Amino acid sequence: MKHFTTEEWIDFVNRVTSSNQQNAMRKHLETGCKRCAETVSLWQKVRHTGALEASYQPPPESVRIAKAAFSTAAWAAKQQESSNLIEVLFDSFLQPALTGARSAGTGVRQMLYRADPYQVDVQIESKPEGNRLVITGQLLDVSRPDFVGGEVQVTLSNHRGGVVHTTTNHFGEFRGEIESSGDLELSFPRAEEKPIVISLRNALDRLPGAKR
Repeated sequence: MKHFTTEEWIDFVNRVTSSNQQNAMRKHLETGCKRCAETVSLWQKVRHTGALEASYQPPPESVRIAKAAFSTAAWAAKQQESSNLIEVLFDSFLQPALTGARSAGTGVRQMLYRADPYQVDVQIESKPEGNRLVITGQLLDVSRPDFVGGEVQVTLSNHRGGVVHTTTNHFGEFRGEIESSGDLELSFPRAEEKPIVISLRNALDRLPGAKR
C-alpha cells in the first residue's frame, strides 16, 4: 500500500493540492489506513487551532489590566536618563540586622531618597493579614523649606496591573495600600520636568550584599 508523506497531508488539509491528488488521498483514507488517518487528524487539529488563534479577542477586563500594568511604562523607560537625579540616602535593608533578628526576615523597610527638588521618606510594610503592602511616606521640597510638598499626586504600582493613586496632605505625607507582587514603583510629577520614578524590585527582600 502506498502511503503519502506528512508534507502531502499538510497540503491536503490546507486544500492546496490538485483535485486529482485530493481524490486519490481521500480514496487512500477510505481504505482504512490508520497511520495516514492519524496524520490527517493531527494536522486538522493544528489548522483548526490556528484559525481560532487568528480570530481570538481578549476579554475587555484583561485588556484593562494590561493597560494599567503599563500605564507608567513611558515613565519607567525614561528613568535611566534621570537616574543621576535620584540618590539613596538611607536604606534599612543595607544596615546590619539586629542581633536577635539576624536569621529572621523583616516586614518593614525604611528608605530615604533625594530626588530634586524633593527629599522622599518612604516606609514599606507588609500587612499581617492578606497579601498587601502598606506604603507611607513624606515629600519635603528642599528648594523651599517653607513648602513640605502638599497636594502632590503619588502613584503606586506593583508591576502586575495594580495601580493606586493618592495625594500628599498639607504635611507632605501620603499613604496607600496595594496588592503585593514583590515589586513596587512610586512616581510623582515634578514641575515642568519629567516625573520622578522610584522602582524597587523585590521590595521587601533583603538585598544580597546586605549584612545580617
